[in-house]
Amino acid sequence: MLDRIHSIATELAPRLIEIRRHLHAHPELSGKEYQTSTYIAGVLSAAGLHAEEAVGKTGVVAELPGAGTDDRLLAIRTDMDALPISENTRLPFSSKHQGVMHACGHDVHTTVGLGTAMILAQLGVEIPGKTRFIFQPAEEIAQGAAWMVADGAMKEVDSIFSLHVFPSIPAGSIGIRYGALTAAADDLEITIIGEAGHGARPHEAIDAIWIAAQVVTGLQQAISRTQNPLRPIVLTIGTISGGRAHNIIADRVEMSGTVRSLHPETHQLLPAWIEQIVTDICRTYGAKCQVNYRRGVPSVQNDIALTQILESSARAAWGNDKIQILPEPSLGAEDFSVYLQHAPGAMFRLGVGVADAKNYPLHHPQFMVDESAIITGVVTMAYTAYQYWHQS
Repeated sequence: MLDRIHSIATELAPRLIEIRRHLHAHPELSGKEYQTSTYIAGVLSAAGLHAEEAVGKTGVVAELPGAGTDDRLLAIRTDMDALPISENTRLPFSSKHQGVMHACGHDVHTTVGLGTAMILAQLGVEIPGKTRFIFQPAEEIAQGAAWMVADGAMKEVDSIFSLHVFPSIPAGSIGIRYGALTAAADDLEITIIGEAGHGARPHEAIDAIWIAAQVVTGLQQAISRTQNPLRPIVLTIGTISGGRAHNIIADRVEMSGTVRSLHPETHQLLPAWIEQIVTDICRTYGAKCQVNYRRGVPSVQNDIALTQILESSARAAWGNDKIQILPEPSLGAEDFSVYLQHAPGAMFRLGVGVADAKNYPLHHPQFMVDESAIITGVVTMAYTAYQYWHQS
C-alpha cells in the first residue's frame, strides 16, 4: 500500500505544484478566502468528492465515504488564509495581491490536504471508514477553527490529523512531537488609572506611567519567582500609551499584550493571578486598574496513540533518518487546538527548508519553501490515514 501511495503521489506531483503556485499567487486574508474556497471546492469536485462551501463562513468540507466497514470518522484539517505582508521573494508565481502573502505556508497546507484527498479517493475500498477533509479559514486570527466547529465540522469526528510547515527542518523530513506542540495564547489589556498633576509636584499626583512601569516589571518578576519554571509562561506587553504633555504627570496608561503557556493547569490560573498582581501594585500606590484578560486558543496537545501512528507511518514512508523527534514545543499558537477539545488528534511539522539557502522564518516577506516537501506531506498524511484505519 505504501508503494501505491508513493506511486499516486508521484503522478500527482506536477498537478500539486500547479495547485500550490496558484494558491500562492492568489492569497486572501482571514475570513475573506472566497476565491480560495471556490478553487478548493473545484479541485475536490474534480477528484470525485462533494465539497460543501461556506462552512465556518468561508471554509470548505468534503467527505470520503470509505468502504463502510468501520463506523469511525477521521478528519484531516488544513488551513488556507494568508497574511497582511508584502511579498519580497521575486518568485515567478509571487502574490498578485499587493500587501497579502502566504508567509506561513498555508498554501502548502491546503495543497497537502487536497493531495491527500486525491490519493485516498483513488484507494477507494482500501479505506474502511469515513474521512472528512476540513479546509479552514482564518487561522491567522485564531477564529476559523471555532467557526468551523460551530458549523458542525467536528460532528461525529473520532480523530483528527493536521500539519504545519517548519522552515528550520529540511525538506524531505518530518518533525514529530509527543504531548504539547504549541502554546495557549491569550490577550491581555491593562488600564492604570491615577491622578494628573504638575511634573514639579509628583507627591500631589498619582503617576500612572510610573505605576505602569511597576506593573510591567512586577509581572515579569512574579513569573520568575512564583511560577514553576518547568511550566513556562511568556508574558509580553506589546503596546503602551499614556500622558498628554512632557510636564504633566499622566493620569491614565493603557497597555496590551499576550500571555502564552504550555500546561492546561497553568493556563487556567493565569487570569486571576495576573489581575491580583496588577491590583495589588496599583493599590499600593493609590491607583485603580482595569484588567481585561481574553482567552485565545489553548495549547495543542498531541494524542500519544495517534502520534505513534503518525510516527510509525512517517518512518515507514521516509526512513528513520528523515524523522525528527522534536524535544521542545513551540510557544507559537495554533487554533488546531480548538478541534482537540472535541476529539483527540495530532499535528506534525513538515520540513520545508531549502538546502544551501537562507531559510527565512514564518511571517517573513522573503519566506519560501522547497516544493518537494509537498509530496513528503501528502504521502505522510495519506499513509497515516491508511494506517489509522488498519492499526488502531
